[in-house]
Amino acid sequence: MRTIGFSVYPAHAKLEENLAYIDRASKYGFKRVFTCLLSVEGEKEKIIDEFKKTVAHANQYGMKVIADVDPSVFQHLGISYDDLHIFKEMGLYGIRLDHGFTGLEEAAMSFNLFGLKIELNMSAGTKYLDNIFSYQPNPDNLLGCHNFYPHKYSGISYDHFMKCNEQYKKFNIRTAAFVSSKSASFGPWPVNEGLCTLEKHRNLPIQVQAKHLFSTNLIDDVIIANAFASDEELKALSEVDPYKLTFHVHLEKNISDLERDIVLNRLHLNRGDVSEYMIRSSKSRVKYDGNGFAPVNTRNIKRGDITIDNMYYKNYTGELQIALKDRENSGKTNVVGRIADEELFLIDHVKPWQQFALVE
Repeated sequence: MRTIGFSVYPAHAKLEENLAYIDRASKYGFKRVFTCLLSVEGEKEKIIDEFKKTVAHANQYGMKVIADVDPSVFQHLGISYDDLHIFKEMGLYGIRLDHGFTGLEEAAMSFNLFGLKIELNMSAGTKYLDNIFSYQPNPDNLLGCHNFYPHKYSGISYDHFMKCNEQYKKFNIRTAAFVSSKSASFGPWPVNEGLCTLEKHRNLPIQVQAKHLFSTNLIDDVIIANAFASDEELKALSEVDPYKLTFHVHLEKNISDLERDIVLNRLHLNRGDVSEYMIRSSKSRVKYDGNGFAPVNTRNIKRGDITIDNMYYKNYTGELQIALKDRENSGKTNVVGRIADEELFLIDHVKPWQQFALVE
């Protein structure tokens, strides 16, 4: 199952604040927790104690907690690659290896005696994963997770993102990426200009970021990188269907009841014989019976408009379309609504034979 997650940073917030955040997230079905040991300095016993309390609280809700580590963490806490018991004692589901390992260590750690998951940094785009597999790891204990980027304009591009995803899915590895909360005020680093994986997501609503990630069909888990997200954002993210792309739409006021029903109460299916001008949902096409499809709002069509062919488009009457390009209207097509502006770019990600929904 695809899941949603959030982040807690014990070194940057009080214990009670993190515990309260875990409580709030649990109400909305969040199942993954990202945390960070990279920025933690201090006594070994204190570090372990604080993490144990935080992780134990998340575990009570059945959440899976993964902590970011690198070789310096192993050195600071006195951990060897062939004995990960200290992470098991913390209650962790797994550890995320940020960087600095050779491939042999990752493969060795995938056979740890405690069943800890070893999560790999997905964002480099090198032959890193091929190198690990050359050492014959246990693939069942490997996960993949992208980086997040607090510096504006430093997030990765969509093309690079997809290239990295395909590398991991070639080995059937579960994947994750990060989205950014607008309400959150901090992450693990002092810089906080949003905290997302994809640069194009930096200023988008959190649910739109998640829709985009899930729509690739190459990301399994979506995690909020910064803390603390608002209840409104937690709720919005929890309502995203990770398997079905759903668009928010604005409807015209003077459309018929039948047109409204077609838009909002049908599960739409993009035809396989795709057009470069429109997404076509043909299931609503009916033999004209004289009701519900009179010409209205027959202005020229703009990208993102939702249209239904009217009574004068014989054999196509009732077909719903989403415009991919501007085009002239012959008067046979009613403009019944429009995709919300912040989601407009998502129409380019509707694949042939993909189902989608529209909500007002």
